[in-house]
Amino acid sequence: MIMIRSIFLFLDRTYVLQNSMLPSIWDMGLELFRAHIISDQKVQTKTIDGILLLIERERNGEAIDRSLLRSLLSMLSDLQIYQDSFEQRFLEETNRLYAAEGQKLMQEREVPEYLHHVNKRLEEEADRLITYLDQTTQKSLIATVEKQLLGEHLTAILQKAKYVDSKLRAGNKEATDEELEKMLDKIMIIFRFIYGKDVFEAFYKKDLAKRLLVGKSASVDAEKSMLSKLKHECGAAFTSKLEGMFKDMELSKDIMIQFKQVKVTPCKQAVEQVKNRRLGLAGGYMQNQNVPGNIELTVNILTMGYWPTYVPMEVHLPPEMVKLQEIFKTFYLGKHSGRKLQWQSTLGHCVLKAEFKEGKKELQVSLFQTLVLLMFNEGEEFSLEEIKQATGIEDGELRRTLQSLACGKARVLAKNPKGKDIEDGDKFICNDDFKHKLFRIKINQIQMKETVEEQASTTERVFQDRQYQIDAAIVRIMKMRKTLSHNLLVSEVYNQLKFPVKPADLKKRIESLIDRDYMERDKENPNQYNYIA
Repeated sequence: MIMIRSIFLFLDRTYVLQNSMLPSIWDMGLELFRAHIISDQKVQTKTIDGILLLIERERNGEAIDRSLLRSLLSMLSDLQIYQDSFEQRFLEETNRLYAAEGQKLMQEREVPEYLHHVNKRLEEEADRLITYLDQTTQKSLIATVEKQLLGEHLTAILQKAKYVDSKLRAGNKEATDEELEKMLDKIMIIFRFIYGKDVFEAFYKKDLAKRLLVGKSASVDAEKSMLSKLKHECGAAFTSKLEGMFKDMELSKDIMIQFKQVKVTPCKQAVEQVKNRRLGLAGGYMQNQNVPGNIELTVNILTMGYWPTYVPMEVHLPPEMVKLQEIFKTFYLGKHSGRKLQWQSTLGHCVLKAEFKEGKKELQVSLFQTLVLLMFNEGEEFSLEEIKQATGIEDGELRRTLQSLACGKARVLAKNPKGKDIEDGDKFICNDDFKHKLFRIKINQIQMKETVEEQASTTERVFQDRQYQIDAAIVRIMKMRKTLSHNLLVSEVYNQLKFPVKPADLKKRIESLIDRDYMERDKENPNQYNYIA
C-alpha cells in the first residue's frame, strides 16, 4: 500500500484532491483490501485465531513478536473492524482464561499472595494496552480481569479479611501493637482491590460505631492508625464521617465532665436506696433533691450525619430514667440552643446491681434487658404479653431479649415452660438461685448483633446513596456539555463514578432525570440528550 501510494503520489495530491467524489489512493486501497481479503471469513478467522494464540502464549509466559501483534492490530483498527472482528473474541478468551485461573489459584494460595498475583496480571494487561492493544479496549479489558480474579471471589476474600473487627475489639490478646499494625497493612492490600469501596465504608462504619459506643476498642491508636491508612488510600472525603465519629466521642466526654460538675455532689445513699430491691441501677451522683440518686448517667452525643442510621424505638422507661433524661436535656440545650436531641434506646446499656442467694452481683446489660429485669422488683412472675405491654419493646426485639436472659449462658431469669425459644404464653420469674464465678457479668447484648435484616438495610442505604451520586454526575456532565450522545454520556459518567454500575441501572437513572425535567431526548436524534436549564 505504501509503495503504491508513493508511485501515484502526484496523482493523489492533484487530480484526486480536486475531485471530492473520489477517494484517496490510501482509502481506496484499504476498502479493496477489506472487501476482497480481510472480509473473507476464512482469512479473517485465521488471522484472529493467530493473534489470539500469540496473546495466549504471552500470557503463559512465552516470548512473542510484539511488533507483529502491534502491526496486525493497527491494521484492524485502520480497516475499522477491530471491535467487531477482534475485540469481542479477545474479551471472551480473556474472560475464560481468568475465570479458570481465579478458581484454581483461590484454592491454592493465601489471600495476600493471591492479590499480589492479581496485581501482577493487571500490570501485564496494562502493558499490553500500551504496547499493542487499542486504547478503546482498556475499560472492558480491565473490568473483565477484575471481575474474574476479584469480583467472583470477593466474598471469599472479604471473609478472610472480616476478622479486622475482631482484631480491633477489646479482649484481643493474640496480637501485640506491632503485630496489629502489620495485620492492618495486610487488610489495606485487600482493600485496594475492592472496587465498591462505599460498601466497605458502610459496614466498617457500623462495626466502628459498635466498638466506640460500647467501649470495646482494643486500642484507640490502632483505630486511628486504620483511619489514617484509609485516608491515605482514599482521601479525606472518604474518612470525614469516620473522623467525625471519633470527634463526637471526645466531645461527649467533655460534655459529661461539665454535666457532672454542675451542682453535683456524691450520693452516699446510693447503695442503701436499692438495699431492699433485687435490682437497681448502679451509680452515685445526684444533681439536686429531685434527681434520682442511685443512677449515674453517661450520654454520647452523636451527630446524625456521621453515624450509621438507627431506627428510633419508643419504650417505657422508669420514672427515674425519664427524670434524668429531662435534666440532661435541659442542661445540654441550655448550652446548645437550637439543637434537637433524639434518644436512641437501641444503643443504650446499663450496669445493674443485683442480689441473689449467692450474694451481690453486677449485671452489664442492654437497655432492653434492663427494662425487663427491673420489672421483677415489682412482682414475682410475668408473662410475655405483660412484659411487652409494660416495657413497650417491639415483639421481635423483646423475644430476643428474653431469650438472652432466660435461655443463654447467664440465666438470671427462669422460663416456664423450659425451652430454647420464646413462645406466646411463656412466663418468667427471677432466678434467685443464679450463680456465677464473676462479680460483674456481661449478658450478651442481643440488640448490638448484626442481623441479616441490618445487613440488607445497610446494603440498601448504600444503593440509595449511589442513586444520588449517579444523578448528580449525570446532571453535572449535562450542565457542562449541554448536548451529548448516549454513548459519550455513559462513558463520562463511568469515568466519574468510583463504584460499579450496570448499564441497565444507568439507563434507569437517565430516564428518571428525563421524567423530572433535568434533561430531554433530542427530537431529531433519540440517542442524543439536551440539558434543560
